[in-house]
Amino acid sequence: MTNAPPIDWLRMAGSLVLVIALLLGMLWMLKRLKAMQEKHSGPRQMELLETLSVGVRQKIALVRVGSRQVLVGMTPGQFTALGSWDTAGVAGTAPATVAPTQEHAT
Repeated sequence: MTNAPPIDWLRMAGSLVLVIALLLGMLWMLKRLKAMQEKHSGPRQMELLETLSVGVRQKIALVRVGSRQVLVGMTPGQFTALGSWDTAGVAGTAPATVAPTQEHAT
């Protein structure tokens, strides 16, 4: 087994530095594109406010859609709206009345 000449090691190290620099440049460019896309798309209409795990594969989620909040029950095979109410611009307060939704079996 022979040792490679020093020029091969330098070429390999230079190639590695070039590949890492290209990867970092692409990562920077993707972050910029994502930020520009979010800036031009306007305000989000739907937002996940909170989730609570109530079982091994069951969750309850509070979702804001526009000016309404919806309480959603989630299982692996089904999403069910448990209730919804209008937030009316008051953030962080509990709703006075909850409008129950009809459950549909699938």
